[in-house]
Amino acid sequence: MKIAMVGSGAAGSVFAAYLRRGGAELWLIDKYKAHMDKIAADGLVFRTPEGEEVLTGFHTAPDARDIGVMDMVILMVKATQTADVMEATMPAIGEDTVVVSLQNGLGNDEVLAQFVPEDRIMYGSGLIGTELAGPGVCVSKPEEGVMMHFGAVHNNPKTDAAGKALEACFTAGGCLASFDEDVRPYVWKKVIANSGYNGVSAVMRMRVKDVFSDPFGMKIVRHVWEEGCAVAEAMGIGDLRPLMVLEEPKILAGLGNYYPSMAQDAVLHQRQTEISVLNGAIARYGERLGIPTPYNTAISEIISCIQNNYDKQYVKA
Repeated sequence: MKIAMVGSGAAGSVFAAYLRRGGAELWLIDKYKAHMDKIAADGLVFRTPEGEEVLTGFHTAPDARDIGVMDMVILMVKATQTADVMEATMPAIGEDTVVVSLQNGLGNDEVLAQFVPEDRIMYGSGLIGTELAGPGVCVSKPEEGVMMHFGAVHNNPKTDAAGKALEACFTAGGCLASFDEDVRPYVWKKVIANSGYNGVSAVMRMRVKDVFSDPFGMKIVRHVWEEGCAVAEAMGIGDLRPLMVLEEPKILAGLGNYYPSMAQDAVLHQRQTEISVLNGAIARYGERLGIPTPYNTAISEIISCIQNNYDKQYVKA
């Protein structure tokens, strides 16, 4: 199976490493030239809890314009970049190509539907901590159990075949995966969890464990989660509250010592965040359904104001 991984940073590289171990032919697409050049020359160093190995045989390119038509295209750019990236990716998408979003956030499938028919779109998410330790070096920090869930927007023979092949390839590579008939509960659970620890950590400029250990911080996180669960339930996805209770210790154990991605974007790197597809998306769906989301709305508006005004923020002399 010929797969293009569009967006091959930390998460994209880790996902591609598992797929390569599982037998896929991979094209890594990314504008990070030093990373692409290192992989092309020496292979991809893949670190997992079991050890380190070097994976070779990848094709690399800065974009997908000239790589030929793929069997599958996986999107791993930031959700806010999808529409722009798809313009350059369309030459790699033929009549039988299945397009998969494994990106963070809600609404990625809706963006892809502007470019390809819905009967060729799949989406989902991974439960894997990832890191890019340097050019050509990626690190996987997996959870136990199923680490990758994905499903089709509309189940049909084409997506069934592609989904089962992707499931088999991930699993053969050491990443237990599941092609689900209804992937929405898994996507929403991850989005709700992210909106809590990611959004609150970014606003507070604190590591996850410090937010969780403060009674006010944890109270805000739980309000964010409760609102997200209420919106998901109103959408007919089901009651996700029991799952969120189980998420809390997992998040603390796996991510407690880290500034999560949104905190890094807003505080360390001063770049655009994924707030619009996390807390912002929960707030938009809530407004559409008549479900109050004051905590998600406030966090979304605060982070949006911050990222619009990096050049005006106080800097200690």
